[in-house]
Amino acid sequence: MLVVFVGSGDREPMAGSSGVSGVASAHLGMVAGTVWVANEDGASLSAIDTASNTVATTVEGVKGPHNVQVSPNGKSLWAVSGHDSLAVMFDASSLQLHGVAATGGAPAHVVLTPDGRTTYTTNGADSTVTAIDSVTMAPMAEIPVGAGPHGLRPSRVVVANVAGSTLTFMDTASNTKVADVEVGKAPVQVAFSPDGAFVYTSVSGEGAVVKVDVATLRVLGRVAVGDGPIQTFATADDRYLLVANQGREDRPGTTVSVIDTKTFTVVRTVETGQGAHGIVVDPTSRHAYITNLYGDDVAVIDLGELRVVARIPMGDKPNGISFSSVTVPAQEAVMRDVPAPHGGAEPNAHMAH
Repeated sequence: MLVVFVGSGDREPMAGSSGVSGVASAHLGMVAGTVWVANEDGASLSAIDTASNTVATTVEGVKGPHNVQVSPNGKSLWAVSGHDSLAVMFDASSLQLHGVAATGGAPAHVVLTPDGRTTYTTNGADSTVTAIDSVTMAPMAEIPVGAGPHGLRPSRVVVANVAGSTLTFMDTASNTKVADVEVGKAPVQVAFSPDGAFVYTSVSGEGAVVKVDVATLRVLGRVAVGDGPIQTFATADDRYLLVANQGREDRPGTTVSVIDTKTFTVVRTVETGQGAHGIVVDPTSRHAYITNLYGDDVAVIDLGELRVVARIPMGDKPNGISFSSVTVPAQEAVMRDVPAPHGGAEPNAHMAH
């Protein structure tokens, strides 16, 4: 597996550059775990060994996986199939299939509650969220939200409605909608501050990020970023909020905006690759991992230096991304037969944002 490590500066050399062995050795072994990536047009999930920044293995068989999510305890791995309208769960260590659950149409993202008991998917074609029992894989509820629900995160589930202009706040105890908050045109994904007091959302239609107070549901601030911001993620040390600027396929964005959470201003713009889309940060806040949707790779950002230090080739259209503390042994690609769930929506093509 080809891995290119990058020298100094925000704009990295192309694959095949030489003279970067010092950078390579300095950034190996810093983080232990696995970063999972959903290759949407590749019908596969890639497992990156974060110690070596290489692909340990690939799980094949999920059609149109838009997003992937590791459970809070790290023991299970979830993905959604926008093609087959289902959520699928694997054992994060053995990679064996645990089961599938029916969702609404065009599921985009999947998250679990902090206790891991309930799983939620956003259904872009139905403007609903499906609540799933994480043990039995049985759908529990269909919750109406805003138009074109896309990204969502726990602990209090908040949904970004990309076809509208609102965030939907949900009560996970009753599986009901609490409120809709206007944030701007085409919000795509949300991120919580480490203490849960604030939620941030990318507003793709306005090239901005908005900060909302979770207690009062008031918009507290707005900052301009790059074109077509998609996923956003707050570091565990509450120093930075990262935003991936995807742009459009005919005019890809290539950057991640780094926002200081105290001043709510952009302090650095880092060149990461074609169509920067998904973001996850390891729990130590050392590295951020960015999927480049149109470049078919993952860029690794050192958060101390705020520069790309590695680039890892992926499958076709790498999209969602999640971190796991469970290390997956290096092995050949594995194929899993994912059966159709009982009930649920008709299969459909993946939903673009």
